[in-house]
Amino acid sequence: MTELAKNSLSAPDKKKPEHRLTRWLGPALSGALILGSIFVLRLQLADVTFADVAEGLRKATGGQLGLAIGFTLLSYMFLAGYDTLAMRQLAIRVRLLTVIFASFTSYAISFTLGFPLLTAGTVRYRIYSASGISSSKVMSLTLIAGMTFILGMAVVVGIGLMWQAEAISAINQATAHINQLAGMAVLSGILVYLVWAAAKRRHVRIKQFIIELPTLGVSLGQLALGAADVCAAGAVLYVFLPEGHGIAFETFAAVYAFGCILGVVSNVPGGLGVLESTMLGAFSTVAKPDLIGALLLFRLCYYLGPFVVGLSSLGIYEIVMRLSHNRGEAKDHAHREGGS
Repeated sequence: MTELAKNSLSAPDKKKPEHRLTRWLGPALSGALILGSIFVLRLQLADVTFADVAEGLRKATGGQLGLAIGFTLLSYMFLAGYDTLAMRQLAIRVRLLTVIFASFTSYAISFTLGFPLLTAGTVRYRIYSASGISSSKVMSLTLIAGMTFILGMAVVVGIGLMWQAEAISAINQATAHINQLAGMAVLSGILVYLVWAAAKRRHVRIKQFIIELPTLGVSLGQLALGAADVCAAGAVLYVFLPEGHGIAFETFAAVYAFGCILGVVSNVPGGLGVLESTMLGAFSTVAKPDLIGALLLFRLCYYLGPFVVGLSSLGIYEIVMRLSHNRGEAKDHAHREGGS
């Protein structure tokens, strides 16, 4: 790292006395996030009837559900790798179980709520701060992980446009040549970024924070890990498509990644409606009720299931942390009383 970035991000945090406001700020933010999450969850389920869910589940086979759950777990494992890569860049050492827990809960919640810098950053800070990681490092980690997500989607879109140009032409009504040029443009942009990152250490300033951008080695890892994650997430939806759809996974993955990018840009919580409209518009050859059912099951498996688990885990974590803190205060009080 450059000396400037080392001083700003890698220097050990000095232990300061905990102010009463600071002590309650973390739980307050976490509680607000949980309440907001429950509110958004109710909104998302408002138009979903039990009959819709029952019909979708009825059409899905046990094999499809098993594959979807497996790909969901695989995707969230790759997401934990996002944090691991960012920590390598920032020279942070944290227990693996803490990384997995922080990564899972932050993504499970932020995917559903949207605004990942705020939601994922809040969850990460609440968990990582207990391991002594400063707010500036958590911000850097969140930004680097976000870059991995964007780079992975861009790679899948670029390769899909070039490799499946003819198939995508039937979807976007552009010629195969135009699709190939678009794919080349996307991949060329990624190459330019890699060359720029390799030339020298880069950093950006956000208010008082100085954040060092990933090195070439970390950037290459981001490309591979991000693309693998996008493909695993796309596979969750792909396995729910009806038999005989005739859509190659490469074509499907490119359209899925593009829909995800639109969802990120729109900042709609979970890309709700954006991804659906993209997939329904792109794959008109699939019967709409079947595709809607597949999308519903995808949201249940990839978004709502992890969201409920992540939210519950965060709530349990808050209770455990509060009980631990109260026990610590009780011991300190008993120690002081005994000493006096």
